[in-house]
Amino acid sequence: MLSRTADNLYWMARYMERAENMARILDVSHRMSQLPGGQDQTREWLPALIISGQDDAYAARHDEVNAGHVIAYMALGGDNPSSIRATLLAARENGRAERNMLPTEVFECLNTTWLEMQDIQYSRLVERGFREFFDWVKERCQLFTGIVAGTMLTTDAYYFTRLGSMLERADNTARLLDVKYHVLVPDDGEADEAVDYYQWGAVLRAMSAFKAYRTIFRDTIKPRQVVELLVLRREFPRSLHACYAEAAPILETLRTNSECTRLAGEMHARLRYGRPQDITRRGLHRYLTDVITRNDQLSNEIARTFLFETTR
Repeated sequence: MLSRTADNLYWMARYMERAENMARILDVSHRMSQLPGGQDQTREWLPALIISGQDDAYAARHDEVNAGHVIAYMALGGDNPSSIRATLLAARENGRAERNMLPTEVFECLNTTWLEMQDIQYSRLVERGFREFFDWVKERCQLFTGIVAGTMLTTDAYYFTRLGSMLERADNTARLLDVKYHVLVPDDGEADEAVDYYQWGAVLRAMSAFKAYRTIFRDTIKPRQVVELLVLRREFPRSLHACYAEAAPILETLRTNSECTRLAGEMHARLRYGRPQDITRRGLHRYLTDVITRNDQLSNEIARTFLFETTR
């Protein structure tokens, strides 16, 4: 496969996954701001900017952090290349460049999503409710993922598409969990019972993980078990383990002997054989920072090995 084709398909999937994750980040911030004690706008909305790496760019445009400005900037900002609007457009353009490689249904999904997104203005979000918009973004992105799985031949084109989705998902899961954990857990390190049940429930619901948590643990919501679910549990499809359980074999299929394969295999082994107490002993922030760094290293190595461009 040509590097340009692989590049377009890989980033098409990453941009769609990024749009979905951006909606999830905004959703969890919005849910938590509606809970008792959620009136501190900076405390609730600044983490959304930090997770997505947009805090500096936002600060250059706005003097204060509040719900209206953050949602407008991260969802609709025309001058923000990481906004939901911008990433849906980028996904559509990458897909359009490879229309001959994609099933008709895949490009129609991308194109329809972008056309509908063009009609969405901030006043409409306020009128209909922010949560309806977040749900729409998640549904459109999940529809894309389902159509890819149900229509694409399992050739290299499919593998690069899935690879992009898994690496983007892993990065965003790690970032969201890292920042939200430090916002929710008290600075004095009190026991789990001191953590607000409803706030952790909001995090799980925004990750579509609430029922999965209940099914696996059958217990009140505890931060350490939330961490276990989102990091180590292979059964949950948005966990770090699940992402690398798919990414590592894909890279073995694409090229057995490469640095990409080694990096992905090493990360997969850490997640497969890791234990919750190992994460606790090391410290969650340090552990997740290492995951994010390794994920970036793998992304850069994939770009050098397979793709047309190294960064976007």
